[in-house]
Amino acid sequence: MTPDEARRVMGLPDVTELQKKLMSEMERRMMSALDSATDPEAILKTWFSWGNQGLEQFQRFMRENTPKKG
Repeated sequence: MTPDEARRVMGLPDVTELQKKLMSEMERRMMSALDSATDPEAILKTWFSWGNQGLEQFQRFMRENTPKKG
């Protein structure tokens, strides 16, 4: 019995077209993500989206959680 025959016997819907559309959309999104992942400016914007406030919070966190010497 083929998968298509089994699907029909069990009364399941044929989702072939939906699956093709979803796979196409996933491929489009993945390619778009790859394009932005290789763009240095986009990477820096993602990493530094916090701005000055985020940098200050990170520095404060590091100062407060770094073991003191001596």
